[in-house]
Amino acid sequence: MDKQPIIGRFAPSPTGPLHLGSLYTALAGFLQARSQQGQWLLRIDDLDTPRNVQGSADAILETLEIFGLHWDGTVYYQSRYIDIYNDIISDLQKNKLIYPCTCSRKALTTGGREQARPDIYPGICRDRQAPPDVPHALRIKADSRIITFQDELQGLISHNLAEQDGDFIVKRKDRIIAYQFAVVIDDDLQRVNHIVRGFDLLDATPKQIYLQQLLGLSTPGYMHVPVIVDEQGYKLSKQTQATAVDLTAPHRVIFKLLGLLKQNPPVELQQAPLTDQLGWAIAHWNPDLLKHVHAVTSAPHRAV
Repeated sequence: MDKQPIIGRFAPSPTGPLHLGSLYTALAGFLQARSQQGQWLLRIDDLDTPRNVQGSADAILETLEIFGLHWDGTVYYQSRYIDIYNDIISDLQKNKLIYPCTCSRKALTTGGREQARPDIYPGICRDRQAPPDVPHALRIKADSRIITFQDELQGLISHNLAEQDGDFIVKRKDRIIAYQFAVVIDDDLQRVNHIVRGFDLLDATPKQIYLQQLLGLSTPGYMHVPVIVDEQGYKLSKQTQATAVDLTAPHRVIFKLLGLLKQNPPVELQQAPLTDQLGWAIAHWNPDLLKHVHAVTSAPHRAV
C-alpha cells in the first residue's frame, strides 16, 4: 500500500510577531513536508483572546511569505470552530467523561506543598457536584492506560497520564477552550497526519493522544525538534522578550536557521537568493541530525 502523503501544519498564536524560535520550528515543518512532496498548512491559534495582539495574525502571514514559507490552502482560524469544540465537550459531559472543577490554581499549589508532585491534579472535584452558578473549569477524567508513542527525533515515549498528570483541563474557568483539547480537534478537521513542533511541547503529547483515543480519532506522527535557547539556557519566547525576526535580510536568517537545524549548509549558500537556499534545504533535509537533541543555543552548532 502506498504511503499516505504528509499533511503537516504550523500553528502560531497571534500574540506578537514571529521570533527566531518560532520561525525555526516553522522552517523545520516546512522542510519536512516539502521534502516528501506533502502539504504544509497554516493554523492561527487565536482562542486565547486575552493574549491576542491586534494585527499579529496578519503580521505572521506576511513574515512567512517574506521568508518563502508558503502554505497550502486557506488559513485556518481556531476562533471559527468554537461551536464544534463545545459540541464535542457536551457529548463528553453526557458520557460522564468530563466534570466541573472549582479548584483555584492557588489552592492547588498551596494544598500540594506536602506532595511529591503538586502539579498532578489530585482529583478533588472528580466526585463532587459543583453548583452551576460557581465559576468552574472542565476536566477530562484520565484513566490508568499507558500512552506510548515513537517520536521521530526523541525516541520511544511512555507516559502514565493518571499518575503523571491526573485529570487535565479541557475548558478553562474563563470559558476558553484549552489548547490540549482544541489542537486535537483542529488536527482532525485539517486531516493533519504529521506534526513537527518544539521539544517544549513533548509533555503535552500524551494528553493529546489520550484525547484522540477517547474520541476515536487517528494519531498523527510526531517530530519534536529542539528549541532555541539563549546563552543562559532560556527558551526564546515572547515571555522572555525574544525580538522579532529581522525582515530586511531573510536569506541571512534562513542560512542561520539551517545551521541551527544542524543541516550544515555550504558556505557559498550564505549569500545565495532565498529560493536557492530553500531549494537546497528541501533537497538535503535530514532531520536525523537532530535526534535526541533537546535544545540549541542561538549560536549555531551548539546543542544540549
